[in-house]
Amino acid sequence: MNFESKIDFLKETVHTLMSADSPTGFTKSALEEAEKLVQSIGYPTRRTRKGNLVISIEGRDESRRVGLCAHLDTLGLMVRSITDQGRLMFTSLGAPLLPSLEGEYCRVYTKSGKCYTGTILSLSPAIHVFSDASTRPRDEKNMAVTLDECVSSKEDVQALGIRPGDFICFDPKTTFTEGGFLKSRFIDDKGSVSILITLLKLMKESGVKPRYHTEISFTVYEEVGHGASAIFEDVDELLVVDMGCVGDDLTCTEKQVSICAKDSCGPYDYGMVSRLVQLAEENGVDFAVDIYPRYSSDASAYWHSGHDTPAALIGPGVYGSHGMERTHLQGLLNTMKLAALYLDLA
Repeated sequence: MNFESKIDFLKETVHTLMSADSPTGFTKSALEEAEKLVQSIGYPTRRTRKGNLVISIEGRDESRRVGLCAHLDTLGLMVRSITDQGRLMFTSLGAPLLPSLEGEYCRVYTKSGKCYTGTILSLSPAIHVFSDASTRPRDEKNMAVTLDECVSSKEDVQALGIRPGDFICFDPKTTFTEGGFLKSRFIDDKGSVSILITLLKLMKESGVKPRYHTEISFTVYEEVGHGASAIFEDVDELLVVDMGCVGDDLTCTEKQVSICAKDSCGPYDYGMVSRLVQLAEENGVDFAVDIYPRYSSDASAYWHSGHDTPAALIGPGVYGSHGMERTHLQGLLNTMKLAALYLDLA
């Protein structure tokens, strides 16, 4: 399969999904975009009651069923309270690296459907005014959203229809560089969703089928730990496609596909991990095997919901996870190639 021929489609898909705000619990827009893309390729879709998107693909051998999943939900914030000065205190959705959000533009969505813009700032935002401007902690107690509205009181903000529980979405600032780097928030995990959608397009255009019946799901609650708890019935194996980690004590680079041997929930299936390593080695896929000490994936949610299914985890190497993230097109392509090898496309 000519994976490089679909680089432009892959990049367009990344931009399309990144432009749709989708913090966990507020994924309707991104879900609709993903659904339209998959259906336009020619695959029917269905949704679970929780909102996970599922695509079923007939295999050359229907005696076994395998599953793949990636998640559409992202990190975000939610209005926690409104100060007497009209600023929005927030609570985190997932675990964003809060210091990296200082100065970011954001959108606040009300329950009535209105959208307001603002900026996420420290409560000591000016070096000329506050003696602790550079030292004040950047956390939920010391940061707030300043609205782009003429408000100066809690009542002014309430009059706009803004209430606790409204979603706050910050800009991903998605950019592809001439050197092939993808810089953006939410590569975790819209990068992986884009990989699988591009693989679906390759499969449809080339007329190839996976070896076994395949279920693919894009989940919408991974960032809070229960995304894949209900995606499809038991499959014989589950391959999770999520970000790989780049950093201290790890070997993966942004150009590689990472195969995770163990994360904070324990080791992944030894047989699947070994097979993925063998497939990568035999087919010239640039990869690394790593352990993620502060990480869990949709496999954990699937296991904890009672599924008796071996699982493995792969993904493109991502630097700066849960902050301003970066990967490389080669990392995306190597992940796509390994997923294709796992499916034994022919």
